[in-house]
Amino acid sequence: MRIPDIYENEEHQLAFGRFLKSVSQTTQEKNVLTEILNLDSLQIKGLGPAVANILYFLHPTLFPPFNTAIVNGFNQLLGRKIKLGSWPAYLEMREELMEMNEAYRSAFSKDLGAIAGFMFEIGAGRIIISENAEKYLKSEAAKREKTHLKRHMDVTNDIKEKNEHSEMQYHLARLGSTLGYQVWIAQNDHKRQWNRHVLGEFSVSSLPSLNVPKSVAETISFIDVIWLDDQNNIISAFEVEKSTSIYSGILRLHDLSLSLGNRDCRLYLICPDNREKEVQAQLLRPSLRQENVHRISYILFSDLRCDCDAMCKYGRSSDVLDHISKICAAP
Repeated sequence: MRIPDIYENEEHQLAFGRFLKSVSQTTQEKNVLTEILNLDSLQIKGLGPAVANILYFLHPTLFPPFNTAIVNGFNQLLGRKIKLGSWPAYLEMREELMEMNEAYRSAFSKDLGAIAGFMFEIGAGRIIISENAEKYLKSEAAKREKTHLKRHMDVTNDIKEKNEHSEMQYHLARLGSTLGYQVWIAQNDHKRQWNRHVLGEFSVSSLPSLNVPKSVAETISFIDVIWLDDQNNIISAFEVEKSTSIYSGILRLHDLSLSLGNRDCRLYLICPDNREKEVQAQLLRPSLRQENVHRISYILFSDLRCDCDAMCKYGRSSDVLDHISKICAAP
């Protein structure tokens, strides 16, 4: 029992130990009540409910368990104001529960856990009575409102993330086209739109053969944006990340890097500003820092969004991305 007023006070430790010894060695109700009053006189903070449950374990026909839901149910059913954590309040509740249990013994049990469980069900809102009906209805209405709000926020955030994803693909596709490259948009995104432009309008109709296994080629075809030169060599590849796992985009770029003979190809993650640290941590994985693996750089949403027009105007090649891309250096 992590109760500071016990384990930080030697006198209270000894008193509590004597109490436990006494109540565990007697079967007399009067003796237990005397020990409770003696313990209560010490005013040990936080000790009431926990000890009441120990008493129930030792003497289930004499002392009921005690917790918030039980007290709430008791108060609601009988219109009382019993307080949690008070020994006098517990003893008062105990007397009434024992009287009620005796009057309705056929519905409950000699064990006071049954009637205490009944109070718990009322206090937890699982049994509805006239006294707690209004409270229950308000609680359920609040739950529905919370669920509705969460669903609305989820839908709103999903739409926002999809829009940002399409926006980044649009900027990359426009920039690649302006620099004179052929552009590939992920095959499942051709119908997406941004700024009244259909992304597929910027894309070649099919991804050139890369001389890799079919499964790898299919994975590569889902890379968000790829730039190719006139000889169908991949110059740059981009994965736009939002709420999905950063590592899924890294794996697609990694599969591409293993299949490329063109060591000049550059790989990029395009990520939200608030996920920069996560991207850095992922890119520092040992498996991505081997000598035979293409280095992956990253670009923040804000930088691509802000500087795209200038890069379109003044850029001459994919080198223009050097001004906004970042590389994670090993410590």
